[in-house]
Amino acid sequence: MSFFHDLKIAVRSLWRVRALWITVALTLALGIGANAALFSVIRAVLLRPLANRDEDRLLYLRQSAPGLGVMNTTFSVPEIDDFGKGLKTITDLGTFSSIDFTIVGLGTPREIPAGVVDGHYFEVMGLRPVLGRLLTSSDDGPNAAGAIVLTYRFWNAALHSDPGVIGKSVRLESIAGARQATIVGVLEPSVPYPVATEIISNVVTSPHHLSATMVAGREHRMTEVFARLAPGSTLEAARSELSTRHAAILAAHPEVYKSTDHYRIDVTRMHDQINSRANTVLWVLFAASGLLFVIACSNVANLVLARTVRRESELAVRSALGANAAALRRSLLAESLVLCGSGVIAALILAWPMVAVLGRYAARFSVRAEGLKLDFSLVWFGVALALTAAVFLALIPRLPSGSAPLASALTIGGTRMTGSSNRRLRIFAIMQITASFLLLTGAAVLMRTLYVLEKTQPPFDTARVLAVNLPVMSYGRTPEQVQDFYHEVQRKVSALPGVAHVSTGFSVPWRDDQGLDISFAFAAQGAMRKNALDDWRAKFRSVSPGYFETLGLPILEGRDFRDSDKNGSERVVIVSQSLAQTLFPGQDAVNRDLRWTDGVMKFIGISLEPRRIIGVVPDLDDANIIPSPAMTVYQPTDQEGWQGRLFVRSEQDPYTLAPAITRTIREISAEQPVERPSTLKDIRAEVLTPDRLNAVVFGGFAAVALLISVVGVAGVLAFSVSGRTREFGIRMALGAQPRNILNDVLLQGLTIAGIGVGAGVVFGIVFARGVSRYVADAHLPGVLTFVASAFVILAAAVIASAVPAARAARVNAVEALRSE
Repeated sequence: MSFFHDLKIAVRSLWRVRALWITVALTLALGIGANAALFSVIRAVLLRPLANRDEDRLLYLRQSAPGLGVMNTTFSVPEIDDFGKGLKTITDLGTFSSIDFTIVGLGTPREIPAGVVDGHYFEVMGLRPVLGRLLTSSDDGPNAAGAIVLTYRFWNAALHSDPGVIGKSVRLESIAGARQATIVGVLEPSVPYPVATEIISNVVTSPHHLSATMVAGREHRMTEVFARLAPGSTLEAARSELSTRHAAILAAHPEVYKSTDHYRIDVTRMHDQINSRANTVLWVLFAASGLLFVIACSNVANLVLARTVRRESELAVRSALGANAAALRRSLLAESLVLCGSGVIAALILAWPMVAVLGRYAARFSVRAEGLKLDFSLVWFGVALALTAAVFLALIPRLPSGSAPLASALTIGGTRMTGSSNRRLRIFAIMQITASFLLLTGAAVLMRTLYVLEKTQPPFDTARVLAVNLPVMSYGRTPEQVQDFYHEVQRKVSALPGVAHVSTGFSVPWRDDQGLDISFAFAAQGAMRKNALDDWRAKFRSVSPGYFETLGLPILEGRDFRDSDKNGSERVVIVSQSLAQTLFPGQDAVNRDLRWTDGVMKFIGISLEPRRIIGVVPDLDDANIIPSPAMTVYQPTDQEGWQGRLFVRSEQDPYTLAPAITRTIREISAEQPVERPSTLKDIRAEVLTPDRLNAVVFGGFAAVALLISVVGVAGVLAFSVSGRTREFGIRMALGAQPRNILNDVLLQGLTIAGIGVGAGVVFGIVFARGVSRYVADAHLPGVLTFVASAFVILAAAVIASAVPAARAARVNAVEALRSE
């Protein structure tokens, strides 16, 4: 009952210093709330077990070729066959290929991301159905019936969890042809890796997967491989066995695996592979929130300690009136509990929306971050943290000695602890400045990166070009009829009011990852081989006549494609400026012969016959925001080309044309999906979103940390000024000018900030070097970043020092001496 009374007194006491109460509560809310929210995300994304059975035995295999600059080449069917024979540490392999299907028979036809798997995939992955069955080895082979498993998310969101879809027949359209398939099951909720898919089907549903391209093309790689450890085997043993098997494959086919390509295989646990992208960024963010928590705690300690020292006279009076040490400690504990308790309540209120924001941020790096909520098991952690902090804050202050005379306590009690207390306050303030400097430096690096990305613009007006997905529909059509469809679309859409130019292609810049990753080896007449050994490699792009005009790219040399450039006519290509200058420096590239030499060409229907270069266009690095020299070869869509994307240039807002474009295309073909209309400007902006989020999130942490530090420095100086009032009075009585006092206090604030910045520079350099060892592409701060961050910190310290300095300069000498 007496402690409840102490709590009521504490509330009344703190109500008289509401500014302090609010400051402490908000500071703790920011520190605890940010950590609770972020740890909720980390626990869900990085620490939560997968739905897969025996996930510790589930492995991911990755083949890479650093010499080609490819970190994941995936695998070909012959490579997988070679790997799968007689493995001792692996029970089975499961394969997965990403593909886009147009699905007909489930409402409006639409293009969906899908996976094509073998019959071992689900067993290897350790997944179960929630409805129907999954695919098994009986679904393998060219004579099997087409079968589909729906992902849980697609079934729930698009089909409203309708159990009646089981047994339903649908048609799947792909660029290689159409197939019928039956829905046989719904997969349990699980992590959609390696890509987010809506359906997973057996191999027979994709004509391409039954072709010689897949079956015999050792260089045609488009398959991900998963494995399951045999009982009793270890990850190290599996790595050793698979590395030995991979080395034997390389030695058996030297014509495919060139020594300069440095092919290698990596084996990781599935859990680690899924978290690989999110792991670094989330733990770095957690370190940033930890720094924020240190700043918050040190600031609270500053404020509470300063208040306790100022109350020393009050505690001395209470002690002289009979209050024992236990009662005084209890009253301090009650006040600390009110302060920390209100901070925890505010932290939980703040953490709720922060989890949603951080979840959307983390979803850019991990599919496991979608739909996250606050982890309420952390509420108890917050409560325990608050209790610990309250006890700590209650035990820090020194209580008045019972033997000290009351008069002495009343006359010098307010200043007796000033020296030691000031030292502690300054240490806390320096810690805040150091942590703020580190956060500010990191945010500055991200801001600079974002600035460079934003300022780098492509060589044409992206705001006027609308890209539309128009996937190939081949059911009941010959290849010639498919081409005629795209010609008719171009003709009718170009007749719409407001349309300036129309063209087609295979991939949308910055959006179609699979299409943009395609590159092939080639040789050219009059050009030396790369390194006098290997052929050159170039990005492969398939575009229609008028594509460059639609984008606003000029023809630098030669001519554009024409309608007459089709099958049966002379084979022609257009090359990028970098390719022309690299292969033919100081010479004319037009009319030279170029031929594909890549071994995969014989499997994908592209001839190795020479083709004449008819034009040169400016570089268009359509895969990267910051462009690099683009070695690109463009082929006409009517000559061994692929289509599926429509580009429309308009002199008005392109989005106003989208309804008319959709209506026009549906008049030509009612089943044709017309999807994802978006300007290239917005597509590019979407690619920039992760960098913007990085800058905003880390910038937010830095801004909050800087604000807390400013409050901390101001509090230290305010406490120092109040303790030095007598000193200032004496100095002014002896002739000191107000500006001398002002400069003294400002210098004190700058000294604190300077020491903090110096410590921050040292820690920053050590941290940067440590990060560079583990993160190869880390953006490390330069001298300018350190200087800019130091300037901001020092400027903030001057601002924080201004109010207590001005108060010190206004001290009345007579009143100051009389008060002592």
